[in-house]
Amino acid sequence: MDNKGQKWYFKSWSLAVSFFFIGPLMLPLVWVNPGFTKKKKIVISVVILIFTCLLAAIFLRSLKYLDNYYKFLQNEIY
Repeated sequence: MDNKGQKWYFKSWSLAVSFFFIGPLMLPLVWVNPGFTKKKKIVISVVILIFTCLLAAIFLRSLKYLDNYYKFLQNEIY
């Protein structure tokens, strides 16, 4: 993909940075990007959605562990 002449929000570095800051909310930028083929857009979207689901699962598991820890502390105090 040639980044010359593209708007800054279609460049690869901009898409990567926006994914780290806003996550899957940047998918519309992928789909309107004229530099990507339809196959590449689908692959990028699937990868982003899988990564987001993994992060959500990790977050939910950490909340479960945190809840168990606070219940343990509450039982130890009383």
